[in-house]
Amino acid sequence: MKSRILLTLPLAAVLAFPAMAQTSSQTQSAPSSTDTATGKQPLQPPAREGFWGRVNPFARKSYVKRQTDPIRDRVNELDQLTAANTKAIKDTDERAQAGIKLASDKADAANQHAIDAGNKAQAAQQSAQQASARIQTVETVVGNIDQYKASNQTEIRFKPGQTMLSKNAKDALDEMANSVKGQHGYIIEVQGFASGKGQIAIQNSYKMAESVVRYLVLSHEIPVYRIYLVGMGNAPVAGEENTKRISGGRVEVSLLKNDLEQLSSNSSAPMSTADQQQPK
Repeated sequence: MKSRILLTLPLAAVLAFPAMAQTSSQTQSAPSSTDTATGKQPLQPPAREGFWGRVNPFARKSYVKRQTDPIRDRVNELDQLTAANTKAIKDTDERAQAGIKLASDKADAANQHAIDAGNKAQAAQQSAQQASARIQTVETVVGNIDQYKASNQTEIRFKPGQTMLSKNAKDALDEMANSVKGQHGYIIEVQGFASGKGQIAIQNSYKMAESVVRYLVLSHEIPVYRIYLVGMGNAPVAGEENTKRISGGRVEVSLLKNDLEQLSSNSSAPMSTADQQQPK
């Protein structure tokens, strides 16, 4: 009897030692509640039951169910947590994509506004350059407003004592008058020359020049203020070295122009595309 007891005690000690060591190890390595995904306490190992402990080859269904239900519940909780995290990540990604698209649209709109502003600035610069060129043209024209230049000249011949215009004289005057219809910035200088001496020559030259002026005013409606008439008598021809007096009579008709007509044509020029785009 005593020998059986002595044999049983060492066997019990050998079986109890691994169980105590496993329990101590699980207790020391058990994570805190904050280390779990669900925030719950980790599952505890089941208590020792019966002679076989946790490893019971003859366990019943109820025993197995009690052991597996907590594990199944914890797995379901982990599935639900994973699904919630997946949905949260998807929502965050959608919001991020929406924010990126909104920022991209705003950047495109700002870029388009910058392009439009650049085009308007370029159009304004072109308009400023054109205005500056026009101002320079106007300044040049105004500076030369009193500078008349000979544009056309004709000479009308008269027989001694005659003041009537011949057909050839009228044709020459018609050509000159038609060239200035509707224009501005011109004058017509009419100088009469006649043979003879003193006041008689001056009066004869004036009458011949007067017949030319009368034809221009009545036949072509040339304004009188644009015609300058002078009777030169038997004066020498200006610009000629030979001072020989003329015989018979003649009238020199000169068309003089300044830059006023050029200014008028520039002012009536159609506006450029850049000018038309500027707000009024």
